[in-house]
Amino acid sequence: MASLRKSALANQQFVKICDVTQFYSPLSGGVKRYLHEKIAYIERARLDCEQVLIVPGAKTEIHSAARSRSYTIASPVISRRTRYRALLNLRALEEVIERERPDIIECADPYQVGWKCLSIGGSLGIPVVAFYHSHFSEAYLRRGARVLGPQTTALLLGLAQAYVRTFYNRFARTLVPSEPLTQLLKNWGIRGAITSPLGVNTETFRPWPDDRRSTRATLKIPADAVLLLYVGRLAAEKNTKVLCAAFEQLRRGSPRLHLCIVGDGGERDCVAHLQRATGQVTWIRYCADSERLAQFYRAADLFVHPGVQETFGLVALESQACGTPVLGIRGSYLDGIIQHDQGFWAQADSADALAGAIEAAATLDLEGVGHAAAAMVAERYSWTRVFERLFSVYQQVCTAYKGIE
Repeated sequence: MASLRKSALANQQFVKICDVTQFYSPLSGGVKRYLHEKIAYIERARLDCEQVLIVPGAKTEIHSAARSRSYTIASPVISRRTRYRALLNLRALEEVIERERPDIIECADPYQVGWKCLSIGGSLGIPVVAFYHSHFSEAYLRRGARVLGPQTTALLLGLAQAYVRTFYNRFARTLVPSEPLTQLLKNWGIRGAITSPLGVNTETFRPWPDDRRSTRATLKIPADAVLLLYVGRLAAEKNTKVLCAAFEQLRRGSPRLHLCIVGDGGERDCVAHLQRATGQVTWIRYCADSERLAQFYRAADLFVHPGVQETFGLVALESQACGTPVLGIRGSYLDGIIQHDQGFWAQADSADALAGAIEAAATLDLEGVGHAAAAMVAERYSWTRVFERLFSVYQQVCTAYKGIE
């Protein structure tokens, strides 16, 4: 591994990376985890570089560590439940970047912050790359298709594609977490789209220790229950209502079935109703402790991911790393990171199809399936391997931008 790291960072042309995003809050998940793991990688590998992180927050302040500095810029709350904020003080953003003078900027925002990063990069002579964390153009328009009608939806999707193409072609590269989504964006005309998957901390998310029984006891879940797990926001774009409806169907014929949900969001009423009506739902609003989250994964028999608009699905990767197989709905960008057979997945985006798939999966050797997947995840998706590839991209971008032979 040391030789790989040395090769990946040979002749390094960058010493300071600046990450900017609005997708960050005390309760956020995948994007926040990616950013913090990047800081940890720089510290762990003792690289001759540092990271600057700029995100919205309750107040403007700076937190410094050995190889990183985190800036929060006072920003208004746009969602009380998720505690996301809109970074509107673009002048403050510019001042931080002017002060820090990074060698490369990575922006994870398709709105006003993204445009500002492009402007700052252009004026200061700094290359800017984008991370396409959210397939926002389809996630929201597809959801409203029934109300808008097919013609209006098609028109709006065309406009959205034009916006995505215009916006992302201004970046030096567009990092995309899954290969199928990369190909889609290339088909839309985005020239610099490259696949850059997310990863998993395989020291934390692993099949052992065998704490399944003790975790279930703590949660007051019967040891012999068939435990389904969902981790993520409770939101329309996550398709959580379909999960709730499928479980409502299944539990009537299976008193041993239990659902554990870790997350909160706009569709919390659906979960609250299901919890009251069935008595077979354990609901944990948020879990910031990775070790504890790994225990939840290991305690489950099956991780159910109903989303159809995911760009990657970090929770699905973490679940597999812990030895718990994943069940989803075929046809999403989640397919590419599943390290086991998907023959038992739901074939349609409906509660009936999802319920049928869960019922069929419960008859399989889920433990065997999960442990084989865990070995594959550890080999392919450790954060060390992910960041070695990513930093090679940084190297290529900085070298090309500075015209270095």
